[in-house]
Amino acid sequence: MGIPGFCSEDEIVSMADSTTTVDDIEGELFRIERIREILVRRESELRYMMDDIQLCQEISRLKTELQKLLDLPENQKSNEEKQREEELVQQIHKLVETRDFLVDDVEFERLREREEDKEMAEFLQSKLSKSCLQRATPVPEKKMTSRGQQTSAPYVTKTGLALLRGCCGFTCSIM
Repeated sequence: MGIPGFCSEDEIVSMADSTTTVDDIEGELFRIERIREILVRRESELRYMMDDIQLCQEISRLKTELQKLLDLPENQKSNEEKQREEELVQQIHKLVETRDFLVDDVEFERLREREEDKEMAEFLQSKLSKSCLQRATPVPEKKMTSRGQQTSAPYVTKTGLALLRGCCGFTCSIM
């Protein structure tokens, strides 16, 4: 019987008593790292989207202001209104160029991520091929795994585009 508020000796579980292997730990660390990479990619994607929305809103606002000035008859415009027209055109042009750079950045990121995914798929395929060869040799002791360990293993698709499915309990749509 233990001291109230503390675990009894029967309730203490040591990490050494676990049936977790080094491969299980490496696999879990890999899945955590992959989830982190997916979240970083998603954060970057959301930042691009936010920047794009803000640029589009600003362009729209400036176009509306410009249209009001353009609707005035040319002979009734003051010098300040004509100057403001020119400023608006320059500002819109500058924002459109900025948005073009943003779109180019997004495309570059997508290509880079696609290349990273391809490299990771090749790495996983080679790693899984080696582990399959190792598993083909008889193992003297069969270990029991928990249901969580059985369902959280990575899956490699034939195309290699979706590296992990169910890596975080859901099907990742980012990949």
